Amino acid sequence: MTESVIGEDQVAPGSPPVAVERFAEVTDAILGAITSVIDGKPEAARSALICLLAEGHLLIEDVPGVGKTMLARALAASIDAAVRRIQFTPDLLPGDVTGVSAFNPIDREFEFKPGAVFANIVIADEINRSSPKTQSALLEAMEERQVTVDGHTHLVPHPFLVVATQNPLEMEGTYALPEAQRDRFTMRISMGYPDARAEALMLRQRETVNPLESVRPVVTTHEVAELIVAARHIHVAPAIEEYTVALAQATRAHPDLKLGASPRATLQLVRAAKVAAALEGRSFVIPDDITGLLHAVFAHRLIATRAAGGAGHGEAAVAGALDQIAASARVPLASRR
Repeated sequence: MTESVIGEDQVAPGSPPVAVERFAEVTDAILGAITSVIDGKPEAARSALICLLAEGHLLIEDVPGVGKTMLARALAASIDAAVRRIQFTPDLLPGDVTGVSAFNPIDREFEFKPGAVFANIVIADEINRSSPKTQSALLEAMEERQVTVDGHTHLVPHPFLVVATQNPLEMEGTYALPEAQRDRFTMRISMGYPDARAEALMLRQRETVNPLESVRPVVTTHEVAELIVAARHIHVAPAIEEYTVALAQATRAHPDLKLGASPRATLQLVRAAKVAAALEGRSFVIPDDITGLLHAVFAHRLIATRAAGGAGHGEAAVAGALDQIAASARVPLASRR
């Protein structure tokens, strides 16, 4: 099998192609920078990187103090890119996110003042604390990589990643993300509590120094763009595509689910699986790449029926349904020659 390379239209003349071996080498450096700050959470760091290189967005949902914002800031610090953090509050306005047109008395005309969304990595901290109107200000940017203000379209930088955090426990003064907003996030993950060793290490190391201060960028935005294009060229066999579609369709017919995975979810699952394959040094996707990301990509988009998710057990019902679907779906086998 040939090595996957980046597209010629994305690379400066004379730039060498990025092969899967180089892809794994560069991404290992990024993960190393992240895990130097977030100890004991390699899967969370890997998920954040997958979202960046799959041109998706990440929703981190967990209790306070487990490192949600620190993970986003560590990813941002490992890349030489523009980073903006938005603290979502009830009084935050859509214009604070997207930008506004302000009148310039000198030129006697309106000019666009970019909002916080115009950065390569946007950290939307506690996104569920702002009103639905403000939350929806991110929709166009997340899906179309652009913002429309007063009839004029402004492109956001490339690459572009939104990392949003939210606390699932404190419901007072919060606004749950609607289905359309959740569907824009490629993956949803939880950090979880650190183990005893990692927590003890944190006590010793962070008493006198902030680990983020020692993180230096290991790649540029141009190199990230090259990795993104390289991931697009990872091979997905027709049988793998059919397998992914079968999983998505099964969520729409499962008796415990009243809302299944959208076509956008199917597309994002394949894109994420391509990155996962490249991270392992492979130029092709295997079924394990798909099933390994199934919960992270699908679960937050699904809604359990009232009967299956009663008494606050909706998340468990969704997880159980996905396990059943993965176990019953026919896994494609490699053909023998």
